[in-house]
Amino acid sequence: MATLDTLAPLTTYDLLALGQRFGIDYRFPEAPDRSPSPYVARGRVMDIEITPTLRVTHSELDVLHAYASTSRRTAPWFLSVVLEGCIHVGLGHQSFQLQAGDAFSAHFNQQTRLEVFQPAPQRLSTLNVSILDGLEPLSSSPVNVAPPATPVLHTWQVPPLLRHSLETALASNWPAERQCLLWQGLAFQLLAHGLPAAGLEPGDKNTQEGLPQDLSHRDHQRLELLRKQLEHYPNQNYRLEQLARNAAMSPSSLRTKFQRCYGCSIFDYLRRCRLTQAQAYLRKGYSVQQTAHACGYRHASNFATAYKRAFGVTPHEVFKYR
Repeated sequence: MATLDTLAPLTTYDLLALGQRFGIDYRFPEAPDRSPSPYVARGRVMDIEITPTLRVTHSELDVLHAYASTSRRTAPWFLSVVLEGCIHVGLGHQSFQLQAGDAFSAHFNQQTRLEVFQPAPQRLSTLNVSILDGLEPLSSSPVNVAPPATPVLHTWQVPPLLRHSLETALASNWPAERQCLLWQGLAFQLLAHGLPAAGLEPGDKNTQEGLPQDLSHRDHQRLELLRKQLEHYPNQNYRLEQLARNAAMSPSSLRTKFQRCYGCSIFDYLRRCRLTQAQAYLRKGYSVQQTAHACGYRHASNFATAYKRAFGVTPHEVFKYR
């Protein structure tokens, strides 16, 4: 077992060095080297190598400047749990915004790379499970867990009891050997919950094309148009019935298919888009009241509650990061 546990400010150079180790390219759209703070984030990174092919990594950061990462390696399976904060994840044509309690499982390669974006400012806590270059840790499993023939991005909700177990383990001070056993067991639980079900087995036509099994290409095209509308114009007052007419679906069909395609409800996605837009307004110097109204919230108090729940900081706290 090998462990890495650091608690320090992280610069662009620190992240680039980590990227070299783990096969990740980092990008810094806000160019923190030219900002008053030279740091991208402050916090703690813990890395546990359970076996040569199974690794658990926990990051607990105050993200000061937004950054993005792109995978350079092939991963049979990669799972990530958001314990606090918000991330944006994309693979091929799929794109999701995940908040605390959400998770994703991905199989990707050098041709179709996993993209993750971490907005700022926020408190971000994530836990990752990586299976590297082989399925040795899963060889005794009675279930077929071999990666599919083509890239897959699958989103899911972490069961509350499992989330509690993860947080309890992160707070423990056990010796290294016991930590290894503890995280090995939790990693297997995450794989049990997070690996796609039988409908995402290799050979399924829609799975190979990156679509849920019950969605046609026409469905996906209509849903993508709707998703982009919500993303680019989140401040509008949307009603399910009108969105369904625009997508040429019934309200119940739209609700079900959107959930299947993007892993969340239409209005959960809209709320995430509004809060992401709110980050940009707050960074530009808009007041909390102005930001709330600009992003489609009638009451600043409701906006402040939603923002705190999503990012772990209040809108007022954003000003100290500007």
